[in-house]
Amino acid sequence: MTADDGIRVLGIEGTAWAASAAVYDSTTGSVDVETEAYVPESGGLHPREAAEHMATHLPTVVETVLERTRGERGSPAGDDGEEPDDSAAIDAVAFSRGPGLGPCLRLAGTSARALAQRLDVPLVGVNHMVAHLEVGRHFSGFEDPVCLNASGANAHVLGYRDGRYRVLGETMDTGVGNAIDKFTRHVGWSHPGGPKVERAAREGAYVDLPYVVKGMDFSFSGIMSAAKQSYDNGTPVEDVCCGLQETIFAMLTEVSERALSLSGSTELVLGGGVGQNDRLREMLASMCDQRGADFFAPEARFLRDNAGMIAVLGAKMYAAGETLPV
Repeated sequence: MTADDGIRVLGIEGTAWAASAAVYDSTTGSVDVETEAYVPESGGLHPREAAEHMATHLPTVVETVLERTRGERGSPAGDDGEEPDDSAAIDAVAFSRGPGLGPCLRLAGTSARALAQRLDVPLVGVNHMVAHLEVGRHFSGFEDPVCLNASGANAHVLGYRDGRYRVLGETMDTGVGNAIDKFTRHVGWSHPGGPKVERAAREGAYVDLPYVVKGMDFSFSGIMSAAKQSYDNGTPVEDVCCGLQETIFAMLTEVSERALSLSGSTELVLGGGVGQNDRLREMLASMCDQRGADFFAPEARFLRDNAGMIAVLGAKMYAAGETLPV
């Protein structure tokens, strides 16, 4: 079996803040996603609160996408007074197996196992970070791209060739999104901090901050400390945000360009929640244009955490026979 044979996979994402479910149909290429976001009242993500959010909303988002799938098949629930036969519409259940917050992952895994048993279909465990990369590679149609993963807890530059990802460069300390969030928490802004920094940066003027690239790797700890100190010393927050964005994204763009040169690839795919930032996409697109390379960034709903990417990769893994015992 291949993913082109008409596979329909129910995906469940539950690594941190997004209680999300999706149905991917490989025949039509459609991805129906339903997400309930956890937004803390203050500070960063609280594992216990995030798990409570998952427990409350995962059943709802799963039932919502299944209901829409039944509607597409022309057999709404309850028409004949019996329980709807979802197994006829779903070939496999895929879930985010990690990395992520332990309490959230346990709930996502438990939900997926229960659904796989209820529907009597195979279970697929998906790596969350690979899903961030695969959804971009899937929709881009690129063969052997360089992939930049700019997400909350991670930052990697990888090459894809012969069916395998190879790490070419990575952060030496914290993920890019977490690094930005550490600054925004310092100034009293709530999670998520990235969109707030992006808005403030549009009104600011550039200020110098540490730029740390070592070969193919990069570090964000120094720039975070310097940004906090600059703000504490009276630099307008808009200016600090401008310098923060320009410096971090220039680092990522430099390493991405070096990866293109090293690998000989002419294709770059962006993945991860920070990839929603307009300035980052602008810098990467400009670099690729100057090199004569193709650049692709998925639409925003596939950049942030979502079950659509879990379902897409889950379909490929199911087709390859990579399933888990319930």
